[in-house]
Amino acid sequence: MELTPRQLSVYEFVLHHHQLHGMAPTVREICEHLGLKGPAGVHRILNVLIDKGFIESMPGKKRAWLPVGGSNIRLDEAKTIPLAGPIAAGAPISIFDHVEEFLPIDPALYGHESCFAVRVTGDSMIEAHIQNGDIAIIVPVDNTDDGAIAAVIVEDMLTEATLKVIRRKRNVIELHSANRKYPPMIFKGKDRQKVRIVGRYVGLIRLQ
Repeated sequence: MELTPRQLSVYEFVLHHHQLHGMAPTVREICEHLGLKGPAGVHRILNVLIDKGFIESMPGKKRAWLPVGGSNIRLDEAKTIPLAGPIAAGAPISIFDHVEEFLPIDPALYGHESCFAVRVTGDSMIEAHIQNGDIAIIVPVDNTDDGAIAAVIVEDMLTEATLKVIRRKRNVIELHSANRKYPPMIFKGKDRQKVRIVGRYVGLIRLQ
């Protein structure tokens, strides 16, 4: 069953909090993580996650949610996501230089065994709720749907990967930032061949 981006963000936060602390986050902590002022929306999302079988409820407890599988989740060492060098959401930075560490997260959560993670820098994706310091999860693909967020490289321009929204209009490819102060990059005709998609953005981890 699929989750919306906001539902996935809550689930990832609950899962990661369990992995780090051995307990669920409070509703207040989830609100702070998502930047929400009130708990009503969080409760609705948690109920959806329960209904869809992603978490279990423990009535009567303050930290009342467990990722399905129990509170002592320990992912198999092979089920990790490599955290590569930072990917820029403003000025591009190579994601392929080295792997910094392996995150204890099963890549199956994102539907692909070979996904990787990158740290985001810059502010050009803030309107997509992707902030400086976030960890973006990328599935390696060489093509993606119109309107999707992808890691891209542009020959002679963006020689290292950066996050952009992909837009296609007949013989035109546009790379959009999710920040209105940055204009789109437009490639027509043969220049479209300069754009290479490295991977598709599928999830986010926010550690603060």
